[in-house]
Amino acid sequence: MTQAIVVEGLRKKFGQREVLHGLDFAVEPGTVFGVIGPNGAGKTTTMRCLLDIIRPSAGTISVLGQDPRRAGTGLRRRIGYLPGELHLENRTTGRRMLEHFAAISGPVEPKYVNELAERLDLDLDRQTRKLSKGNKQKLGLLQAFMHRPELLVLDEPTSGLDPLVQQEFHALVREVVDGGATVFLSSHVLSEVQQAADAVAILRDGGIVTISTVEALRNAAVRQLRFNAAGADANDVGALLARVPGVANVVLRELPGDGAAEAAVEATATLSGQVQPLVQELARLNLKDLVLEEPDLEEAVLTLYTGHYVGNGNGHKSVSHTEGAHHA
Repeated sequence: MTQAIVVEGLRKKFGQREVLHGLDFAVEPGTVFGVIGPNGAGKTTTMRCLLDIIRPSAGTISVLGQDPRRAGTGLRRRIGYLPGELHLENRTTGRRMLEHFAAISGPVEPKYVNELAERLDLDLDRQTRKLSKGNKQKLGLLQAFMHRPELLVLDEPTSGLDPLVQQEFHALVREVVDGGATVFLSSHVLSEVQQAADAVAILRDGGIVTISTVEALRNAAVRQLRFNAAGADANDVGALLARVPGVANVVLRELPGDGAAEAAVEATATLSGQVQPLVQELARLNLKDLVLEEPDLEEAVLTLYTGHYVGNGNGHKSVSHTEGAHHA
């Protein structure tokens, strides 16, 4: 099956300043591919190159099996696009604006438009100049989805939306993907990509730090570990934890016993990598308390942003990427 998007060696210069430094990635059809990065990382520039809004300085791009620089309007009708900065005509209604977009993008079912408007809680008969930022964003989403495109390219799609509408958006994304569409979305908010995406590319300064699944990011992230082992010796507990891949920052404290409680060892540490080896070792102890916190994905991604890769417990320095995706 042809990949929905294939990018190889993508570079973009504005004058003498290069803002994309040889990106390589591929997006499988029928998946959600998320691109996350701080403002200025290159997310919007990448999307504009995919859509031939701007031309790359070097590299090749294939979108739905075609070169967007040569495919013309036929390819564009197969794509739904929400720009990061949405500019709307003020002297019209949302409904009239959608009719204009429908004339460009191809056949649109009025029933589906009304259904989307109802799900997003959007009044299509209000003047666009009277719409709030959130309602303008809803209108932008509606025009992207309404012609049931094969590929959706969405730049910061939940910007300005309240939490309930964000949940409806995520449900809508999953529905269109279940129907065979592909979604390429960007965000600087990890929780949004975590909820929506099958694969995630992390951009920093115009380059790809890594491409991964959310699950692989979670496995590579650091967990906080704390436990209390009765009747244990601190040296033995330290040796036990040293055998577990990914355990670091171990602090041990001996707790003396009294008439009611047995002497114990309290341990705190961090874990990056798989949980199973840790569980196998801890089973040797008489545990009275155990806390293993959920990994902090925000912290993991921030670590990747700063250029210090998170280990995965197997000696590797970057998380694994999905099939068909490549490191830059």
